[in-house]
Formats: sequence, C-alpha cells, structure tokens
Amino acid sequence: MSSEPLDIQTPSGTFETRIDVLWGEMDALRHVNNTAYFRYFEEARVRLFFAMGLDGAVGRYGVLAHASCDFLKPLMYPARVAVGMKCVRIGRTSLELDCWIADAGDPETLHARGRNVLVCADGVTGRPVPWTDDDRRAMHRCFAA
Repeated sequence: MSSEPLDIQTPSGTFETRIDVLWGEMDALRHVNNTAYFRYFEEARVRLFFAMGLDGAVGRYGVLAHASCDFLKPLMYPARVAVGMKCVRIGRTSLELDCWIADAGDPETLHARGRNVLVCADGVTGRPVPWTDDDRRAMHRCFAA
C-alpha cells in the first residue's frame, strides 16, 4: 500500500490510445460498421485497466455496466483512430467515462462520442467491490493532465 496521500478529486486529464481500423470492419456502405466503434471503446477500456494494473490477475476486474455511442461522422478504411476517455466520476465501486473516437491524424475531427460506466467486480463472486486506494491512485496516474 502506498503512503502517498489519496486525492479524492476526480482526475482532470484524459487516457488515450490509438487503434488501426481494419478492412474487415467495413459494412456494405464502405463505412466502418457501428459495432466496431464499441470494439474501439472496449479496446481502450482494456488498455486502461491494464495500465491501472486491473487485468484480472489481482482477483478483480472491470465489468461494463453501461455503454452508449453517438455516431457523428462516418469512418472509412484505411484509418487510424485515437480513442480518448475522460473520467467523469469515480464512485465507491463504479467509474464513469466520457469517451470519443477521433481521427488520429486530426484529433479535432470526432467520429463518435460515448459514455461508459464500469464496475469493479470480485473475480470469484462477480459482485461489485469498492475501489481500493491503490486503484484510485492508478486512476489518477492514468488520467494525468
């Protein structure tokens, strides 16, 4: 357990990762299929949890409780996207994230915005468990401004 004082404020920074768009993610209209957007958000969450050290090896993991997506502009292959997340709220057992998908070469061009709510769960029981102080410190590290 770290001896650093715990900052209970919500982190103000963002977590971002880049993902290549795959040819097979296109639909019949030659746009990236809407389901791929949810996969990009999923991949970003997985990378966030690995960065936090919550990869399941500690007996806890993140469960997706809510996911939404507003599609703003079609994505076309080939592309590389930047998936960003900003922490909106850290609850006792939950984490709320604003998410977006942008063109990696032009981060001002948004293709989608979304919202995810994650719950920390026990790996054996599947029941929600509170975030630890170390989890909260890791969130602050991952969402550094």
